Amino acid sequence: MDLSTRYLGLDLAHPFMPGASPLVDDLDMVLRLEDAGASAIVMHSLFEEQIVHPDLASYFPQRKDYPLAPDRYFEQVLRIKRRVSIPVIASLNGTSADGWLLYARAIERAGADALELNFYHVATDPLEEAAAVEARIVDLVAVLKESVAIPLAVKLSPFYTAVPNLVARLDRIGADGFVLFNRFCQSDIDPETREIVPQLPLSDSSELLVRLRWLAILSGRVRGSLAASGGVHGPIDAIKAIMTGADVVQIVSALLQRGPGYLKVIRQGVEQWGDEHGYDSIARLRGSMSLSRCADPAAFERGQYLRVLQSWQPPAGLGAH
Repeated sequence: MDLSTRYLGLDLAHPFMPGASPLVDDLDMVLRLEDAGASAIVMHSLFEEQIVHPDLASYFPQRKDYPLAPDRYFEQVLRIKRRVSIPVIASLNGTSADGWLLYARAIERAGADALELNFYHVATDPLEEAAAVEARIVDLVAVLKESVAIPLAVKLSPFYTAVPNLVARLDRIGADGFVLFNRFCQSDIDPETREIVPQLPLSDSSELLVRLRWLAILSGRVRGSLAASGGVHGPIDAIKAIMTGADVVQIVSALLQRGPGYLKVIRQGVEQWGDEHGYDSIARLRGSMSLSRCADPAAFERGQYLRVLQSWQPPAGLGAH
């Protein structure tokens, strides 16, 4: 089975790569990921707050708490580029237009082959309209596309009012790809101390479902590449992501749990499944479950909603009383 794919204009041997994670902080681990067959290296985000703290700095981690200081981040991009033969995709999470532009240019100068724009925003102002939130993203991407030459992938959350419309607008202004999705980080609270309790549990395969839905909706409707990020823990998960339209599959939690060698397990599992089911290439598999193949997508989505609701059955022995 031919696993070759194309992502952000980059020719890759196969779709499977580590997503943004602490794994890239250690150069030896990066080399182990390459040895395990990673098709590209995705770095974790550089956060604007690491460089310019706002007035309410007490809300944010101290600079020493970030794994790589800004200068070291740029150096790490350069070091990784010198040691690996696969593409290196950096990641940036900004807060201001000036910050996005300044640090995107610095990352490009460091030698990254592409850049993920990691948008993470929780709307807390009741007076801010949804259209304004989305327009800010579109405007920032438009500026960055004019200012840097390397490919740009936009990493979004699934919680925008109309994801297909936002992606289509970004696609029209030249975004090279879309990463679906950014995990929505949620903190707990301690009722006794009245303090916020940060927590970041690793994902499981159930998180893949929301990615599958939007991949299937967007596949075949946008020019840019599509990346699945979140919930891929085995070969079947990866196959589902590709069938719904993913050009590449980013894996994090499974590698943190099982080590970099698990990339090879996923790749070999997908290859074996494809051979057994008569697929000679990833290209034939990709998008085979896309909603673009449906004559009436709106009716299909509504029908699936009703079917899901009617699929529940009470546990054996639990009758109505």
